[in-house]
Amino acid sequence: MKFQNVVIESLAYELPPEVWPSAAIEEKLAPLYERLKLPVGRLELMTGIRERRFWPRAMRASEASAMAGQRALAASGIRPDQVEVLVHAAVCRDMLEPATASFVHNTLGLPPTVQVFDLSNACLGFLNALTLLGSMIESGQIRCGLVTVGEDGRPLVEQTIQAMLAPEHTRHSIKSFFANLTIGSAAVAAVVCHRDLAPQGHRLLGGVGRAATQHSHLCQGDRAGAHGLAMQTDSEQLLVAGVQLAKDTWQAFKAETGWTEATPARFICHQVGTMHRRALYETLGLDITRDFSTFEYLGNTGSAAAPITLARAVEAGAIKTGDPVAILGIGSGINSLMLALEW
Repeated sequence: MKFQNVVIESLAYELPPEVWPSAAIEEKLAPLYERLKLPVGRLELMTGIRERRFWPRAMRASEASAMAGQRALAASGIRPDQVEVLVHAAVCRDMLEPATASFVHNTLGLPPTVQVFDLSNACLGFLNALTLLGSMIESGQIRCGLVTVGEDGRPLVEQTIQAMLAPEHTRHSIKSFFANLTIGSAAVAAVVCHRDLAPQGHRLLGGVGRAATQHSHLCQGDRAGAHGLAMQTDSEQLLVAGVQLAKDTWQAFKAETGWTEATPARFICHQVGTMHRRALYETLGLDITRDFSTFEYLGNTGSAAAPITLARAVEAGAIKTGDPVAILGIGSGINSLMLALEW
């Protein structure tokens, strides 16, 4: 896919107030660690994640999504009445029906002329929403849209800690739970529009997507009880399959965009952990010094991970106006979407 007239006019995020260090999570798991003689510090050592953040208990995904949406609109030169589509693109939703975007729309006070819907694709939701809005803009259907994400990992982590403390668990049986403990919370939003509305906007040039759905069993999450969430992951196999799909997607990305490994000034990847980052860069033959990461202090924030890392890189001066940026997205399913930006 290629775009000629699509820009990100503004990109904004919101961080939760509660900080949970990896050491604090291990303290909650102390009975398990003592019984199985697990070394304290293994969570941070294995993942590189020293902390993650959570919203207050019972806060809705739509509330976080709307907070980021308000920030993005305030930072833009776009009026609320110019927004024609609102997409809530998070893993987390308030409920199955209605669409969480309905609550976001109402909170933001957007006009009734806006199309409102959810888009869900694990950790790729935000990137998929960018390409969808981009296609609608490029085809002339709309001139401006807003994508928001509010991820709440707290219920999953709390449910996982409770499940891991069950007395029947062994060193082997807890393996599928550890990926859950890397999850964090965050919110992010972007105003996406035709470049005529924002000549100084950041261009979305194009990208490619690939699927390897034969691996869809490697990471599966669902609701557990009234308020809990459950997820089990074969982390080792997911890493192998995910990196292979990324390699195939990267080759297609280069063919579509004409870019090479040397083109991007900065790479923004999905934020999983140290091991995944190293394997990805080694397999794709990319310069890891051009990586920018946030997983160390935010954890894996689902669909918010790539865009919030992009926003933090801009704030840190790691991405400057005019820089070519490659976003390398991978999500369970397994799916990959890689996008080219001119910031």
